Amino acid sequence: MTKQSLKLTTLALLLQLAGAAFAAPLSSGLDMPGFDPAVRAQDDLFRAANGGWMKATEIPADKSEYGAFIQLRDLSDKRVRAIVDELATQQHPSGSVAQKVGAFYASFMNTEAIDKAGLAPVKPLLAEIDAIKSLKELAAWQGRMQGRLETPVQLWVMGDFKEPTVNRALTWQGGLGLPDRDYYLKKDDERMGKARAAYAQYLTLLATQAGEAKPAEAADRVMALEQRIAEAHWDKVDNRNMVKIYNPMTPAELAKAAPGFDWAGFMAAARLAGQDRLSISQPSAVSAIAKLYGELPLADWKLYFKLHLLDATADLLPKPLREARFAFRGTALTGATEEKPRWQKAIADLNGALGEAVGQLYVAKHFPPAYKARMQELVGNLLASYKESIDGLAWMTPATKAQAQDKLAKYMVKIGYPDVWRDYSKLDVRAGDALGNALRSARFEWERVAAKAGKKVDRAEWGMTPQTVNAYYNPTLNEIVFPAAILQPPFFDMGADDAVNYGAIGAVIGHEISHGFDDQGSQFDGDGVLRNWWTEADRKAFEAVGAKLVEQYAAYEPIAGKKLNGKLTLGENIADLSGLQIAYKAYLRSLGGKPAATIDGFSGQQRFFMGWSQAWREKVREQRSLQLLTTDPHSPPEFRANGAAINHDGFHEAFGTKEGDKMFKPAGERIRIW
Repeated sequence: MTKQSLKLTTLALLLQLAGAAFAAPLSSGLDMPGFDPAVRAQDDLFRAANGGWMKATEIPADKSEYGAFIQLRDLSDKRVRAIVDELATQQHPSGSVAQKVGAFYASFMNTEAIDKAGLAPVKPLLAEIDAIKSLKELAAWQGRMQGRLETPVQLWVMGDFKEPTVNRALTWQGGLGLPDRDYYLKKDDERMGKARAAYAQYLTLLATQAGEAKPAEAADRVMALEQRIAEAHWDKVDNRNMVKIYNPMTPAELAKAAPGFDWAGFMAAARLAGQDRLSISQPSAVSAIAKLYGELPLADWKLYFKLHLLDATADLLPKPLREARFAFRGTALTGATEEKPRWQKAIADLNGALGEAVGQLYVAKHFPPAYKARMQELVGNLLASYKESIDGLAWMTPATKAQAQDKLAKYMVKIGYPDVWRDYSKLDVRAGDALGNALRSARFEWERVAAKAGKKVDRAEWGMTPQTVNAYYNPTLNEIVFPAAILQPPFFDMGADDAVNYGAIGAVIGHEISHGFDDQGSQFDGDGVLRNWWTEADRKAFEAVGAKLVEQYAAYEPIAGKKLNGKLTLGENIADLSGLQIAYKAYLRSLGGKPAATIDGFSGQQRFFMGWSQAWREKVREQRSLQLLTTDPHSPPEFRANGAAINHDGFHEAFGTKEGDKMFKPAGERIRIW
């Protein structure tokens, strides 16, 4: 890309690509009614941009959190629903993608038929569990259930950390009915105690439905079993350590390290027989869980899997089970008081079953080629700014800078949708068989994943559907991916000036680029290989800066008595801070040395930060906050908005912060990474 093209503003690009469509003056892109004029950005950037919206907005009864991301996800779901409804008005050949999409959706929506069928659709699987007579048979059953039911040890296939061009199997800990091991281990936490009590009540109802003579006793047995699993689990911070979770073993080495479980039968039933090696992500947990199979009665394991199966399939079973699942997983765990509309749950399952087929229809309607071109320019500008930023780092030596530049130069960028769409021709979808469709689609997806083991990695494959409102970085592929559905207001507004677009979607782009250089991503080189490409001094300097960020975020208290886990959220906080810094540099670059106009009373630099803040607009129920604080590597939105900005020189310059302002931070104390 030439220097001249890099200096083009987003406004100029839009005018070139869309002709006279934007002849009218651009808006600021700011939601002025959502601001709180009583709050100064110098004191609280998040509430200055979002306070009015927060006062006027109630979290919908069917949601546990509500804000910019959720609103866009609702929009994406509505668009998919319109596509499905349109398909329903047409005749389609049997076995066609359109017929499968329609049949899957219609079956999920037909609760009258689901209620009439009772437990009949799930009884064959319950009978399979009843028929298990040995631990060997239990291991094989779990292998067959991969993709359909979460087991205490789960399997997956992806690029090997040391040989990222080859797909290999790996294990991951699982099997808990509550969100995380902390819900079992922190006995003195009142909020988690309430969640445990609600779970015990839910398990009792599931045991009743399963026909257990003593349902309360059955629930206690399952809770006790899960307590043992939780005690074996690694915590969320350890699971972020890429070096620690990469433990390649041969099948023979695994059997020796974790005796008590038929690993060969498990792998064979999961269609992963004959693997030369696999990675054991949490070795001590795997060994402890394998030991549990021999220590606990087979009858308890069978009961555990029965109740977990009913929980996993409850949305496709009769009303009492659907209501019980929502009472626990909806109200008790997240605070929602009403279920999501049935159609929206159907769309979620449809996206999981036939996601790329739906995505192909979605982009045809909602993502014209010109959108992709605009995004490519933004990404190119951010990458160029990141390159300059690496060159200017004072704390990094030339040797490590050269490695960092090599990695950045090898980034693969995916925007909008895949070039090659997934083939669903062999997926069996039947009219009126809601549970069967869900189970077959889950197994179909698992077999697709398992078939990759030992084969070359397909670098064209996507990990999200185009209709997903999100983005991601994949370290083994060294790629950044931006699905079509995120390229909408408030992240990207074609009718807005550059400042807000760079503060919102620009910072999202910068965030994903920065994940390649956070505490996790920085352990992989430009070819996706897990190796230390840093000098010892540079790594120590990087970790010292990260420790300051851990300390900053660990002081935040989103709900009374619960502070953020700075170590758990470190990677995302690094990406937020770095992404905001790089997006700001890219915005200044886009101005080409010319001053930005003042719009709606804000300078261009001020609009950049207000755009950043309003993109994180969100309200969250306390129960959901507890769950996220325990399990989510992202900080709550308020602290994402303020926590990054407070370290940004541009923010302090734009708003003229001074001592006494709540957002003021002396220049010498500001945390700067990339």
